[in-house]
Amino acid sequence: MKVSVIIPAKNEEGGLSKILPVLCQRFPDAEVIVVNDGSEDDTVRVCEQHGATVLNHPYSKGNGAAIKTGARAAKGDYLVFMDADGQHDPEDIDRLLDPLSRGYDLVVGARVGRDSQASLARWSANGIYNRLASWMVNCRIDDLTSGFRAVDRRKFLGFLYLLPNGFSYPATSTMAFFRAGYSVDYVPVNVQGRIGKSHINLVRDGVRFFLIIFKIGTLYSPLKVYFPTAVFVSFLGVVNYLMASISSQSWRFTNMSTLLILTGMIIFLIGLLSEQLTNLQYKDSDEG
Repeated sequence: MKVSVIIPAKNEEGGLSKILPVLCQRFPDAEVIVVNDGSEDDTVRVCEQHGATVLNHPYSKGNGAAIKTGARAAKGDYLVFMDADGQHDPEDIDRLLDPLSRGYDLVVGARVGRDSQASLARWSANGIYNRLASWMVNCRIDDLTSGFRAVDRRKFLGFLYLLPNGFSYPATSTMAFFRAGYSVDYVPVNVQGRIGKSHINLVRDGVRFFLIIFKIGTLYSPLKVYFPTAVFVSFLGVVNYLMASISSQSWRFTNMSTLLILTGMIIFLIGLLSEQLTNLQYKDSDEG
């Protein structure tokens, strides 16, 4: 089986200087692709020194865009994605590939422990994402947002149109694989401290990561999010109606109770429509 290792990179000469020698020595037959996402340092020079294939973006398009560029160009049967900042150990790649040979379609390197996360806030947020996603798919998800993963190339290419250009591509691809009924496995990995400066902006990407919660629901089963929300809003309307009726001794709907109940009905209908649109999305993917 031919393996392609795809590494998105933006100003990561330090991290690449660490991982590329190990990667090329450990996997001499693998296709190593570094997608240069508008770097301004010596990223390209470091890659060329170690014989890696370099794909250049004329400007920074985002981590997810680099992943898509690499996946389209790769020739391997299996794709391995890893970060360029030195956090992921190339020695763990064999452990990710092993479940693929046993029939799994996606294998994720799950970060172990609090020390494997960049900050307490990110560790807490990832815990919320994992629990919500696990509830959605009725299956334990150990690490929804890990960028260290191995996947069947043909199946991954079928979901490229779903992937965002930013840092939330791991969550999107994971939920897409679950939704399509593919087999997903998790392998525990330890990550090291990153080399260089993080490209994640706390405000901009904090909002984006918050939106992952909604993306999880809309990618897998929108009704599982919209229906409880609709019931809750409608329940508030009923409570408002009862309280107003008891206090006024007049059993009539108030403007607020009517608004809440109608809002609940609209939320439910939006969820129903979203469910049908999601089914069509994955139907098109399967046919492709």
